[in-house]
Amino acid sequence: MARVARRWRPAVAAVLLVLVSFSAGVGLERRFPSALPLPLPASRADQFDQAKVQQASRIIQANYYDAGVSGSRLSQGSVRGMVDSLDDPFSQYLTPEQFRSQQDAVAGRHDGAIGVTVAFEQGYPVIAGLLPNSPALRAGIQIATLIRGVDGSQVRLLLGRGTGQVEVAVTRARFQSPTVESLRLPGDILYLRVYQFGDGTEREFDDRLETGLTGARGTVLDLRGNGGGLVSAAVAMVSRFVAAGVVFEERGRDGRTDRVPVDGDHPAATVALAVLVDGASASASEIVAGSLQAHRRGTLIGTRTFGKGSVQVAYELRDGSAVNLTVQHWYLPDGRSINGSGLAPDVAVDLPRQTAMFDVVQPARGYAGDTQLRRALEVLGG
Repeated sequence: MARVARRWRPAVAAVLLVLVSFSAGVGLERRFPSALPLPLPASRADQFDQAKVQQASRIIQANYYDAGVSGSRLSQGSVRGMVDSLDDPFSQYLTPEQFRSQQDAVAGRHDGAIGVTVAFEQGYPVIAGLLPNSPALRAGIQIATLIRGVDGSQVRLLLGRGTGQVEVAVTRARFQSPTVESLRLPGDILYLRVYQFGDGTEREFDDRLETGLTGARGTVLDLRGNGGGLVSAAVAMVSRFVAAGVVFEERGRDGRTDRVPVDGDHPAATVALAVLVDGASASASEIVAGSLQAHRRGTLIGTRTFGKGSVQVAYELRDGSAVNLTVQHWYLPDGRSINGSGLAPDVAVDLPRQTAMFDVVQPARGYAGDTQLRRALEVLGG
């Protein structure tokens, strides 16, 4: 099982099918020992009627016009229907393929993709950024339509670049992408871009701090477009900037409150900090940004975040499929819930267009149009 707290991504600034096929845009947040729920108790009027479901299945298989309908298909539909009946957008049924994609994504593995983040401008898809170590980065892509396919196959893209067009051939591949990238900006400001909170994020983040923090007058933590990830990585990140206290609280169906403390080392506990957020910053990103804000440790700059304050567990089923199920809600250290409302930035700054966002893997493009990053540098005196 694994905790889930990644959000549904909106159409703008989405990492779509070229990157990874998340089911409804959710990702893992915390891992648990493998276990399945206990067997169903004896049926009562207010409990699940297993005999009714089996009866309906027999009727369909015996009488439905298409005699080829499979029991497997009916089983999947039954589970999906049960989850849908909860009327919870973050509880969902994942097919085996979707569950494998979810697991791959949290590990930074991308299968049959080219590795681009896509925004929409005037109804057209444009490249907002590239993933580190991606085929698209190696091909020098700046603007493209969305495409995904089999590893090793080639896709030819007709790209609009400036006032002209260029055709580029890109070979789809399975690649491992870092979840953290960094760069030293003018004024001795350490810029840290976190794409998601995955298996390797804590190690990668610590490596970037170790190599980049010395001599830095300030740090920009960029969580824009980051839809979430592992709770452990979020706790570790907050702990690098906060020396003591609570990262966040969790409250379950029994009403109990679990307070999650900071842990590990705190190498950046005194460095000036600005945190960039937007409407696609969600879940684990909001844990980090909200906790830093509650501790008065960093200045939040950008736009209001998505507002996902619930936690899901991914229960793997016997056929490799899974059920993502909401099991808890989380709250900031001061008791606030951001669920449905999001985090309000300390300094509100709009981005003129998604493609103006600074892309750390293409630093030559600069950040002249990135109004949010430029405001962060002003706040830090950079």
